[in-house]
Amino acid sequence: MKNVILYLSTVLIWGSTWLAIEFQLGHATVYVSVFYRFAIAATLMWLACLALRVPMRLTIKDQAFVGLMALFNFSLNYVLIYQSQEYLTSAMTCIVFSTMLLMNIINTRLFFGDHIDSKVYTGAFFGLIGLVVLFWDDLSWGAEAGLQTNSWLGLGFGLAAALIASLGNMVSVRNSRAGVSVFAANAWGMLYGTLALGLIILVNGTGFAFSFEPSYVGSLIYLATLGTVVAFATYYMLLNNIGPEKASYTIVLFPVVAVALSTIFEDFSWTSYTFVGFILVLVGNAIILAPKRKIDLAGSDKMTEPS
Repeated sequence: MKNVILYLSTVLIWGSTWLAIEFQLGHATVYVSVFYRFAIAATLMWLACLALRVPMRLTIKDQAFVGLMALFNFSLNYVLIYQSQEYLTSAMTCIVFSTMLLMNIINTRLFFGDHIDSKVYTGAFFGLIGLVVLFWDDLSWGAEAGLQTNSWLGLGFGLAAALIASLGNMVSVRNSRAGVSVFAANAWGMLYGTLALGLIILVNGTGFAFSFEPSYVGSLIYLATLGTVVAFATYYMLLNNIGPEKASYTIVLFPVVAVALSTIFEDFSWTSYTFVGFILVLVGNAIILAPKRKIDLAGSDKMTEPS
């Protein structure tokens, strides 16, 4: 029951953050909104680590890798996600971002030499075809239709966010293998991410203008507390309890939550293209994560965990 609660919490929170981001757009610049999100999250993470007496001292080498992870996972990828949602609905951005699952597997092969199972290619085929179908109307061009620039930009930002987040995950894997505490890495990482965003804002000269619109403040608090601190905590506890393979199924499920919420609150338009494309992407992700079947000498089927 504990794992079920952790699983549902992670899926529901992360699946709903995409809609919450919509309330952040247009009130302040993307960099400022992400800056305040991680400033709040970093403060809460440090307070939690200090309360739990988590060892926070890291070597200079580990600090460097945590800083790199922060650049990927706690700043740039979120900036790109917010920018993607300036052109796409929260549902579409979430579906695009779910391609991070495939990127994780490819990058794990590139950086750590892990074997890529043949089913990954099948899942990738379904996923890529799904994206093409999903965006077929928006990304079509011709003499009459013209290039749909906004959709191309949204798709590009979303895929770039997924790639950067995947690279951040690779650094996170390195940190875990080096024995760096997940909570310490997140606390330092969120702090570094906040500082990096603050530096970018200072260089750009855009200022730290804050909006006191109730919808902006409410969504910011939700994203910083539940969407960042709590969701990362529940996910990592789930990761420790049931392993990374089973925990990765959250990537398959949170687009379902995002699409459902977008349908209710954003009037997300369902067409034959969006329906078929969405299903194909989900099927592709599920195939990638599906456990392999092995047949023992007695001829009985045995299930193994996803690779």
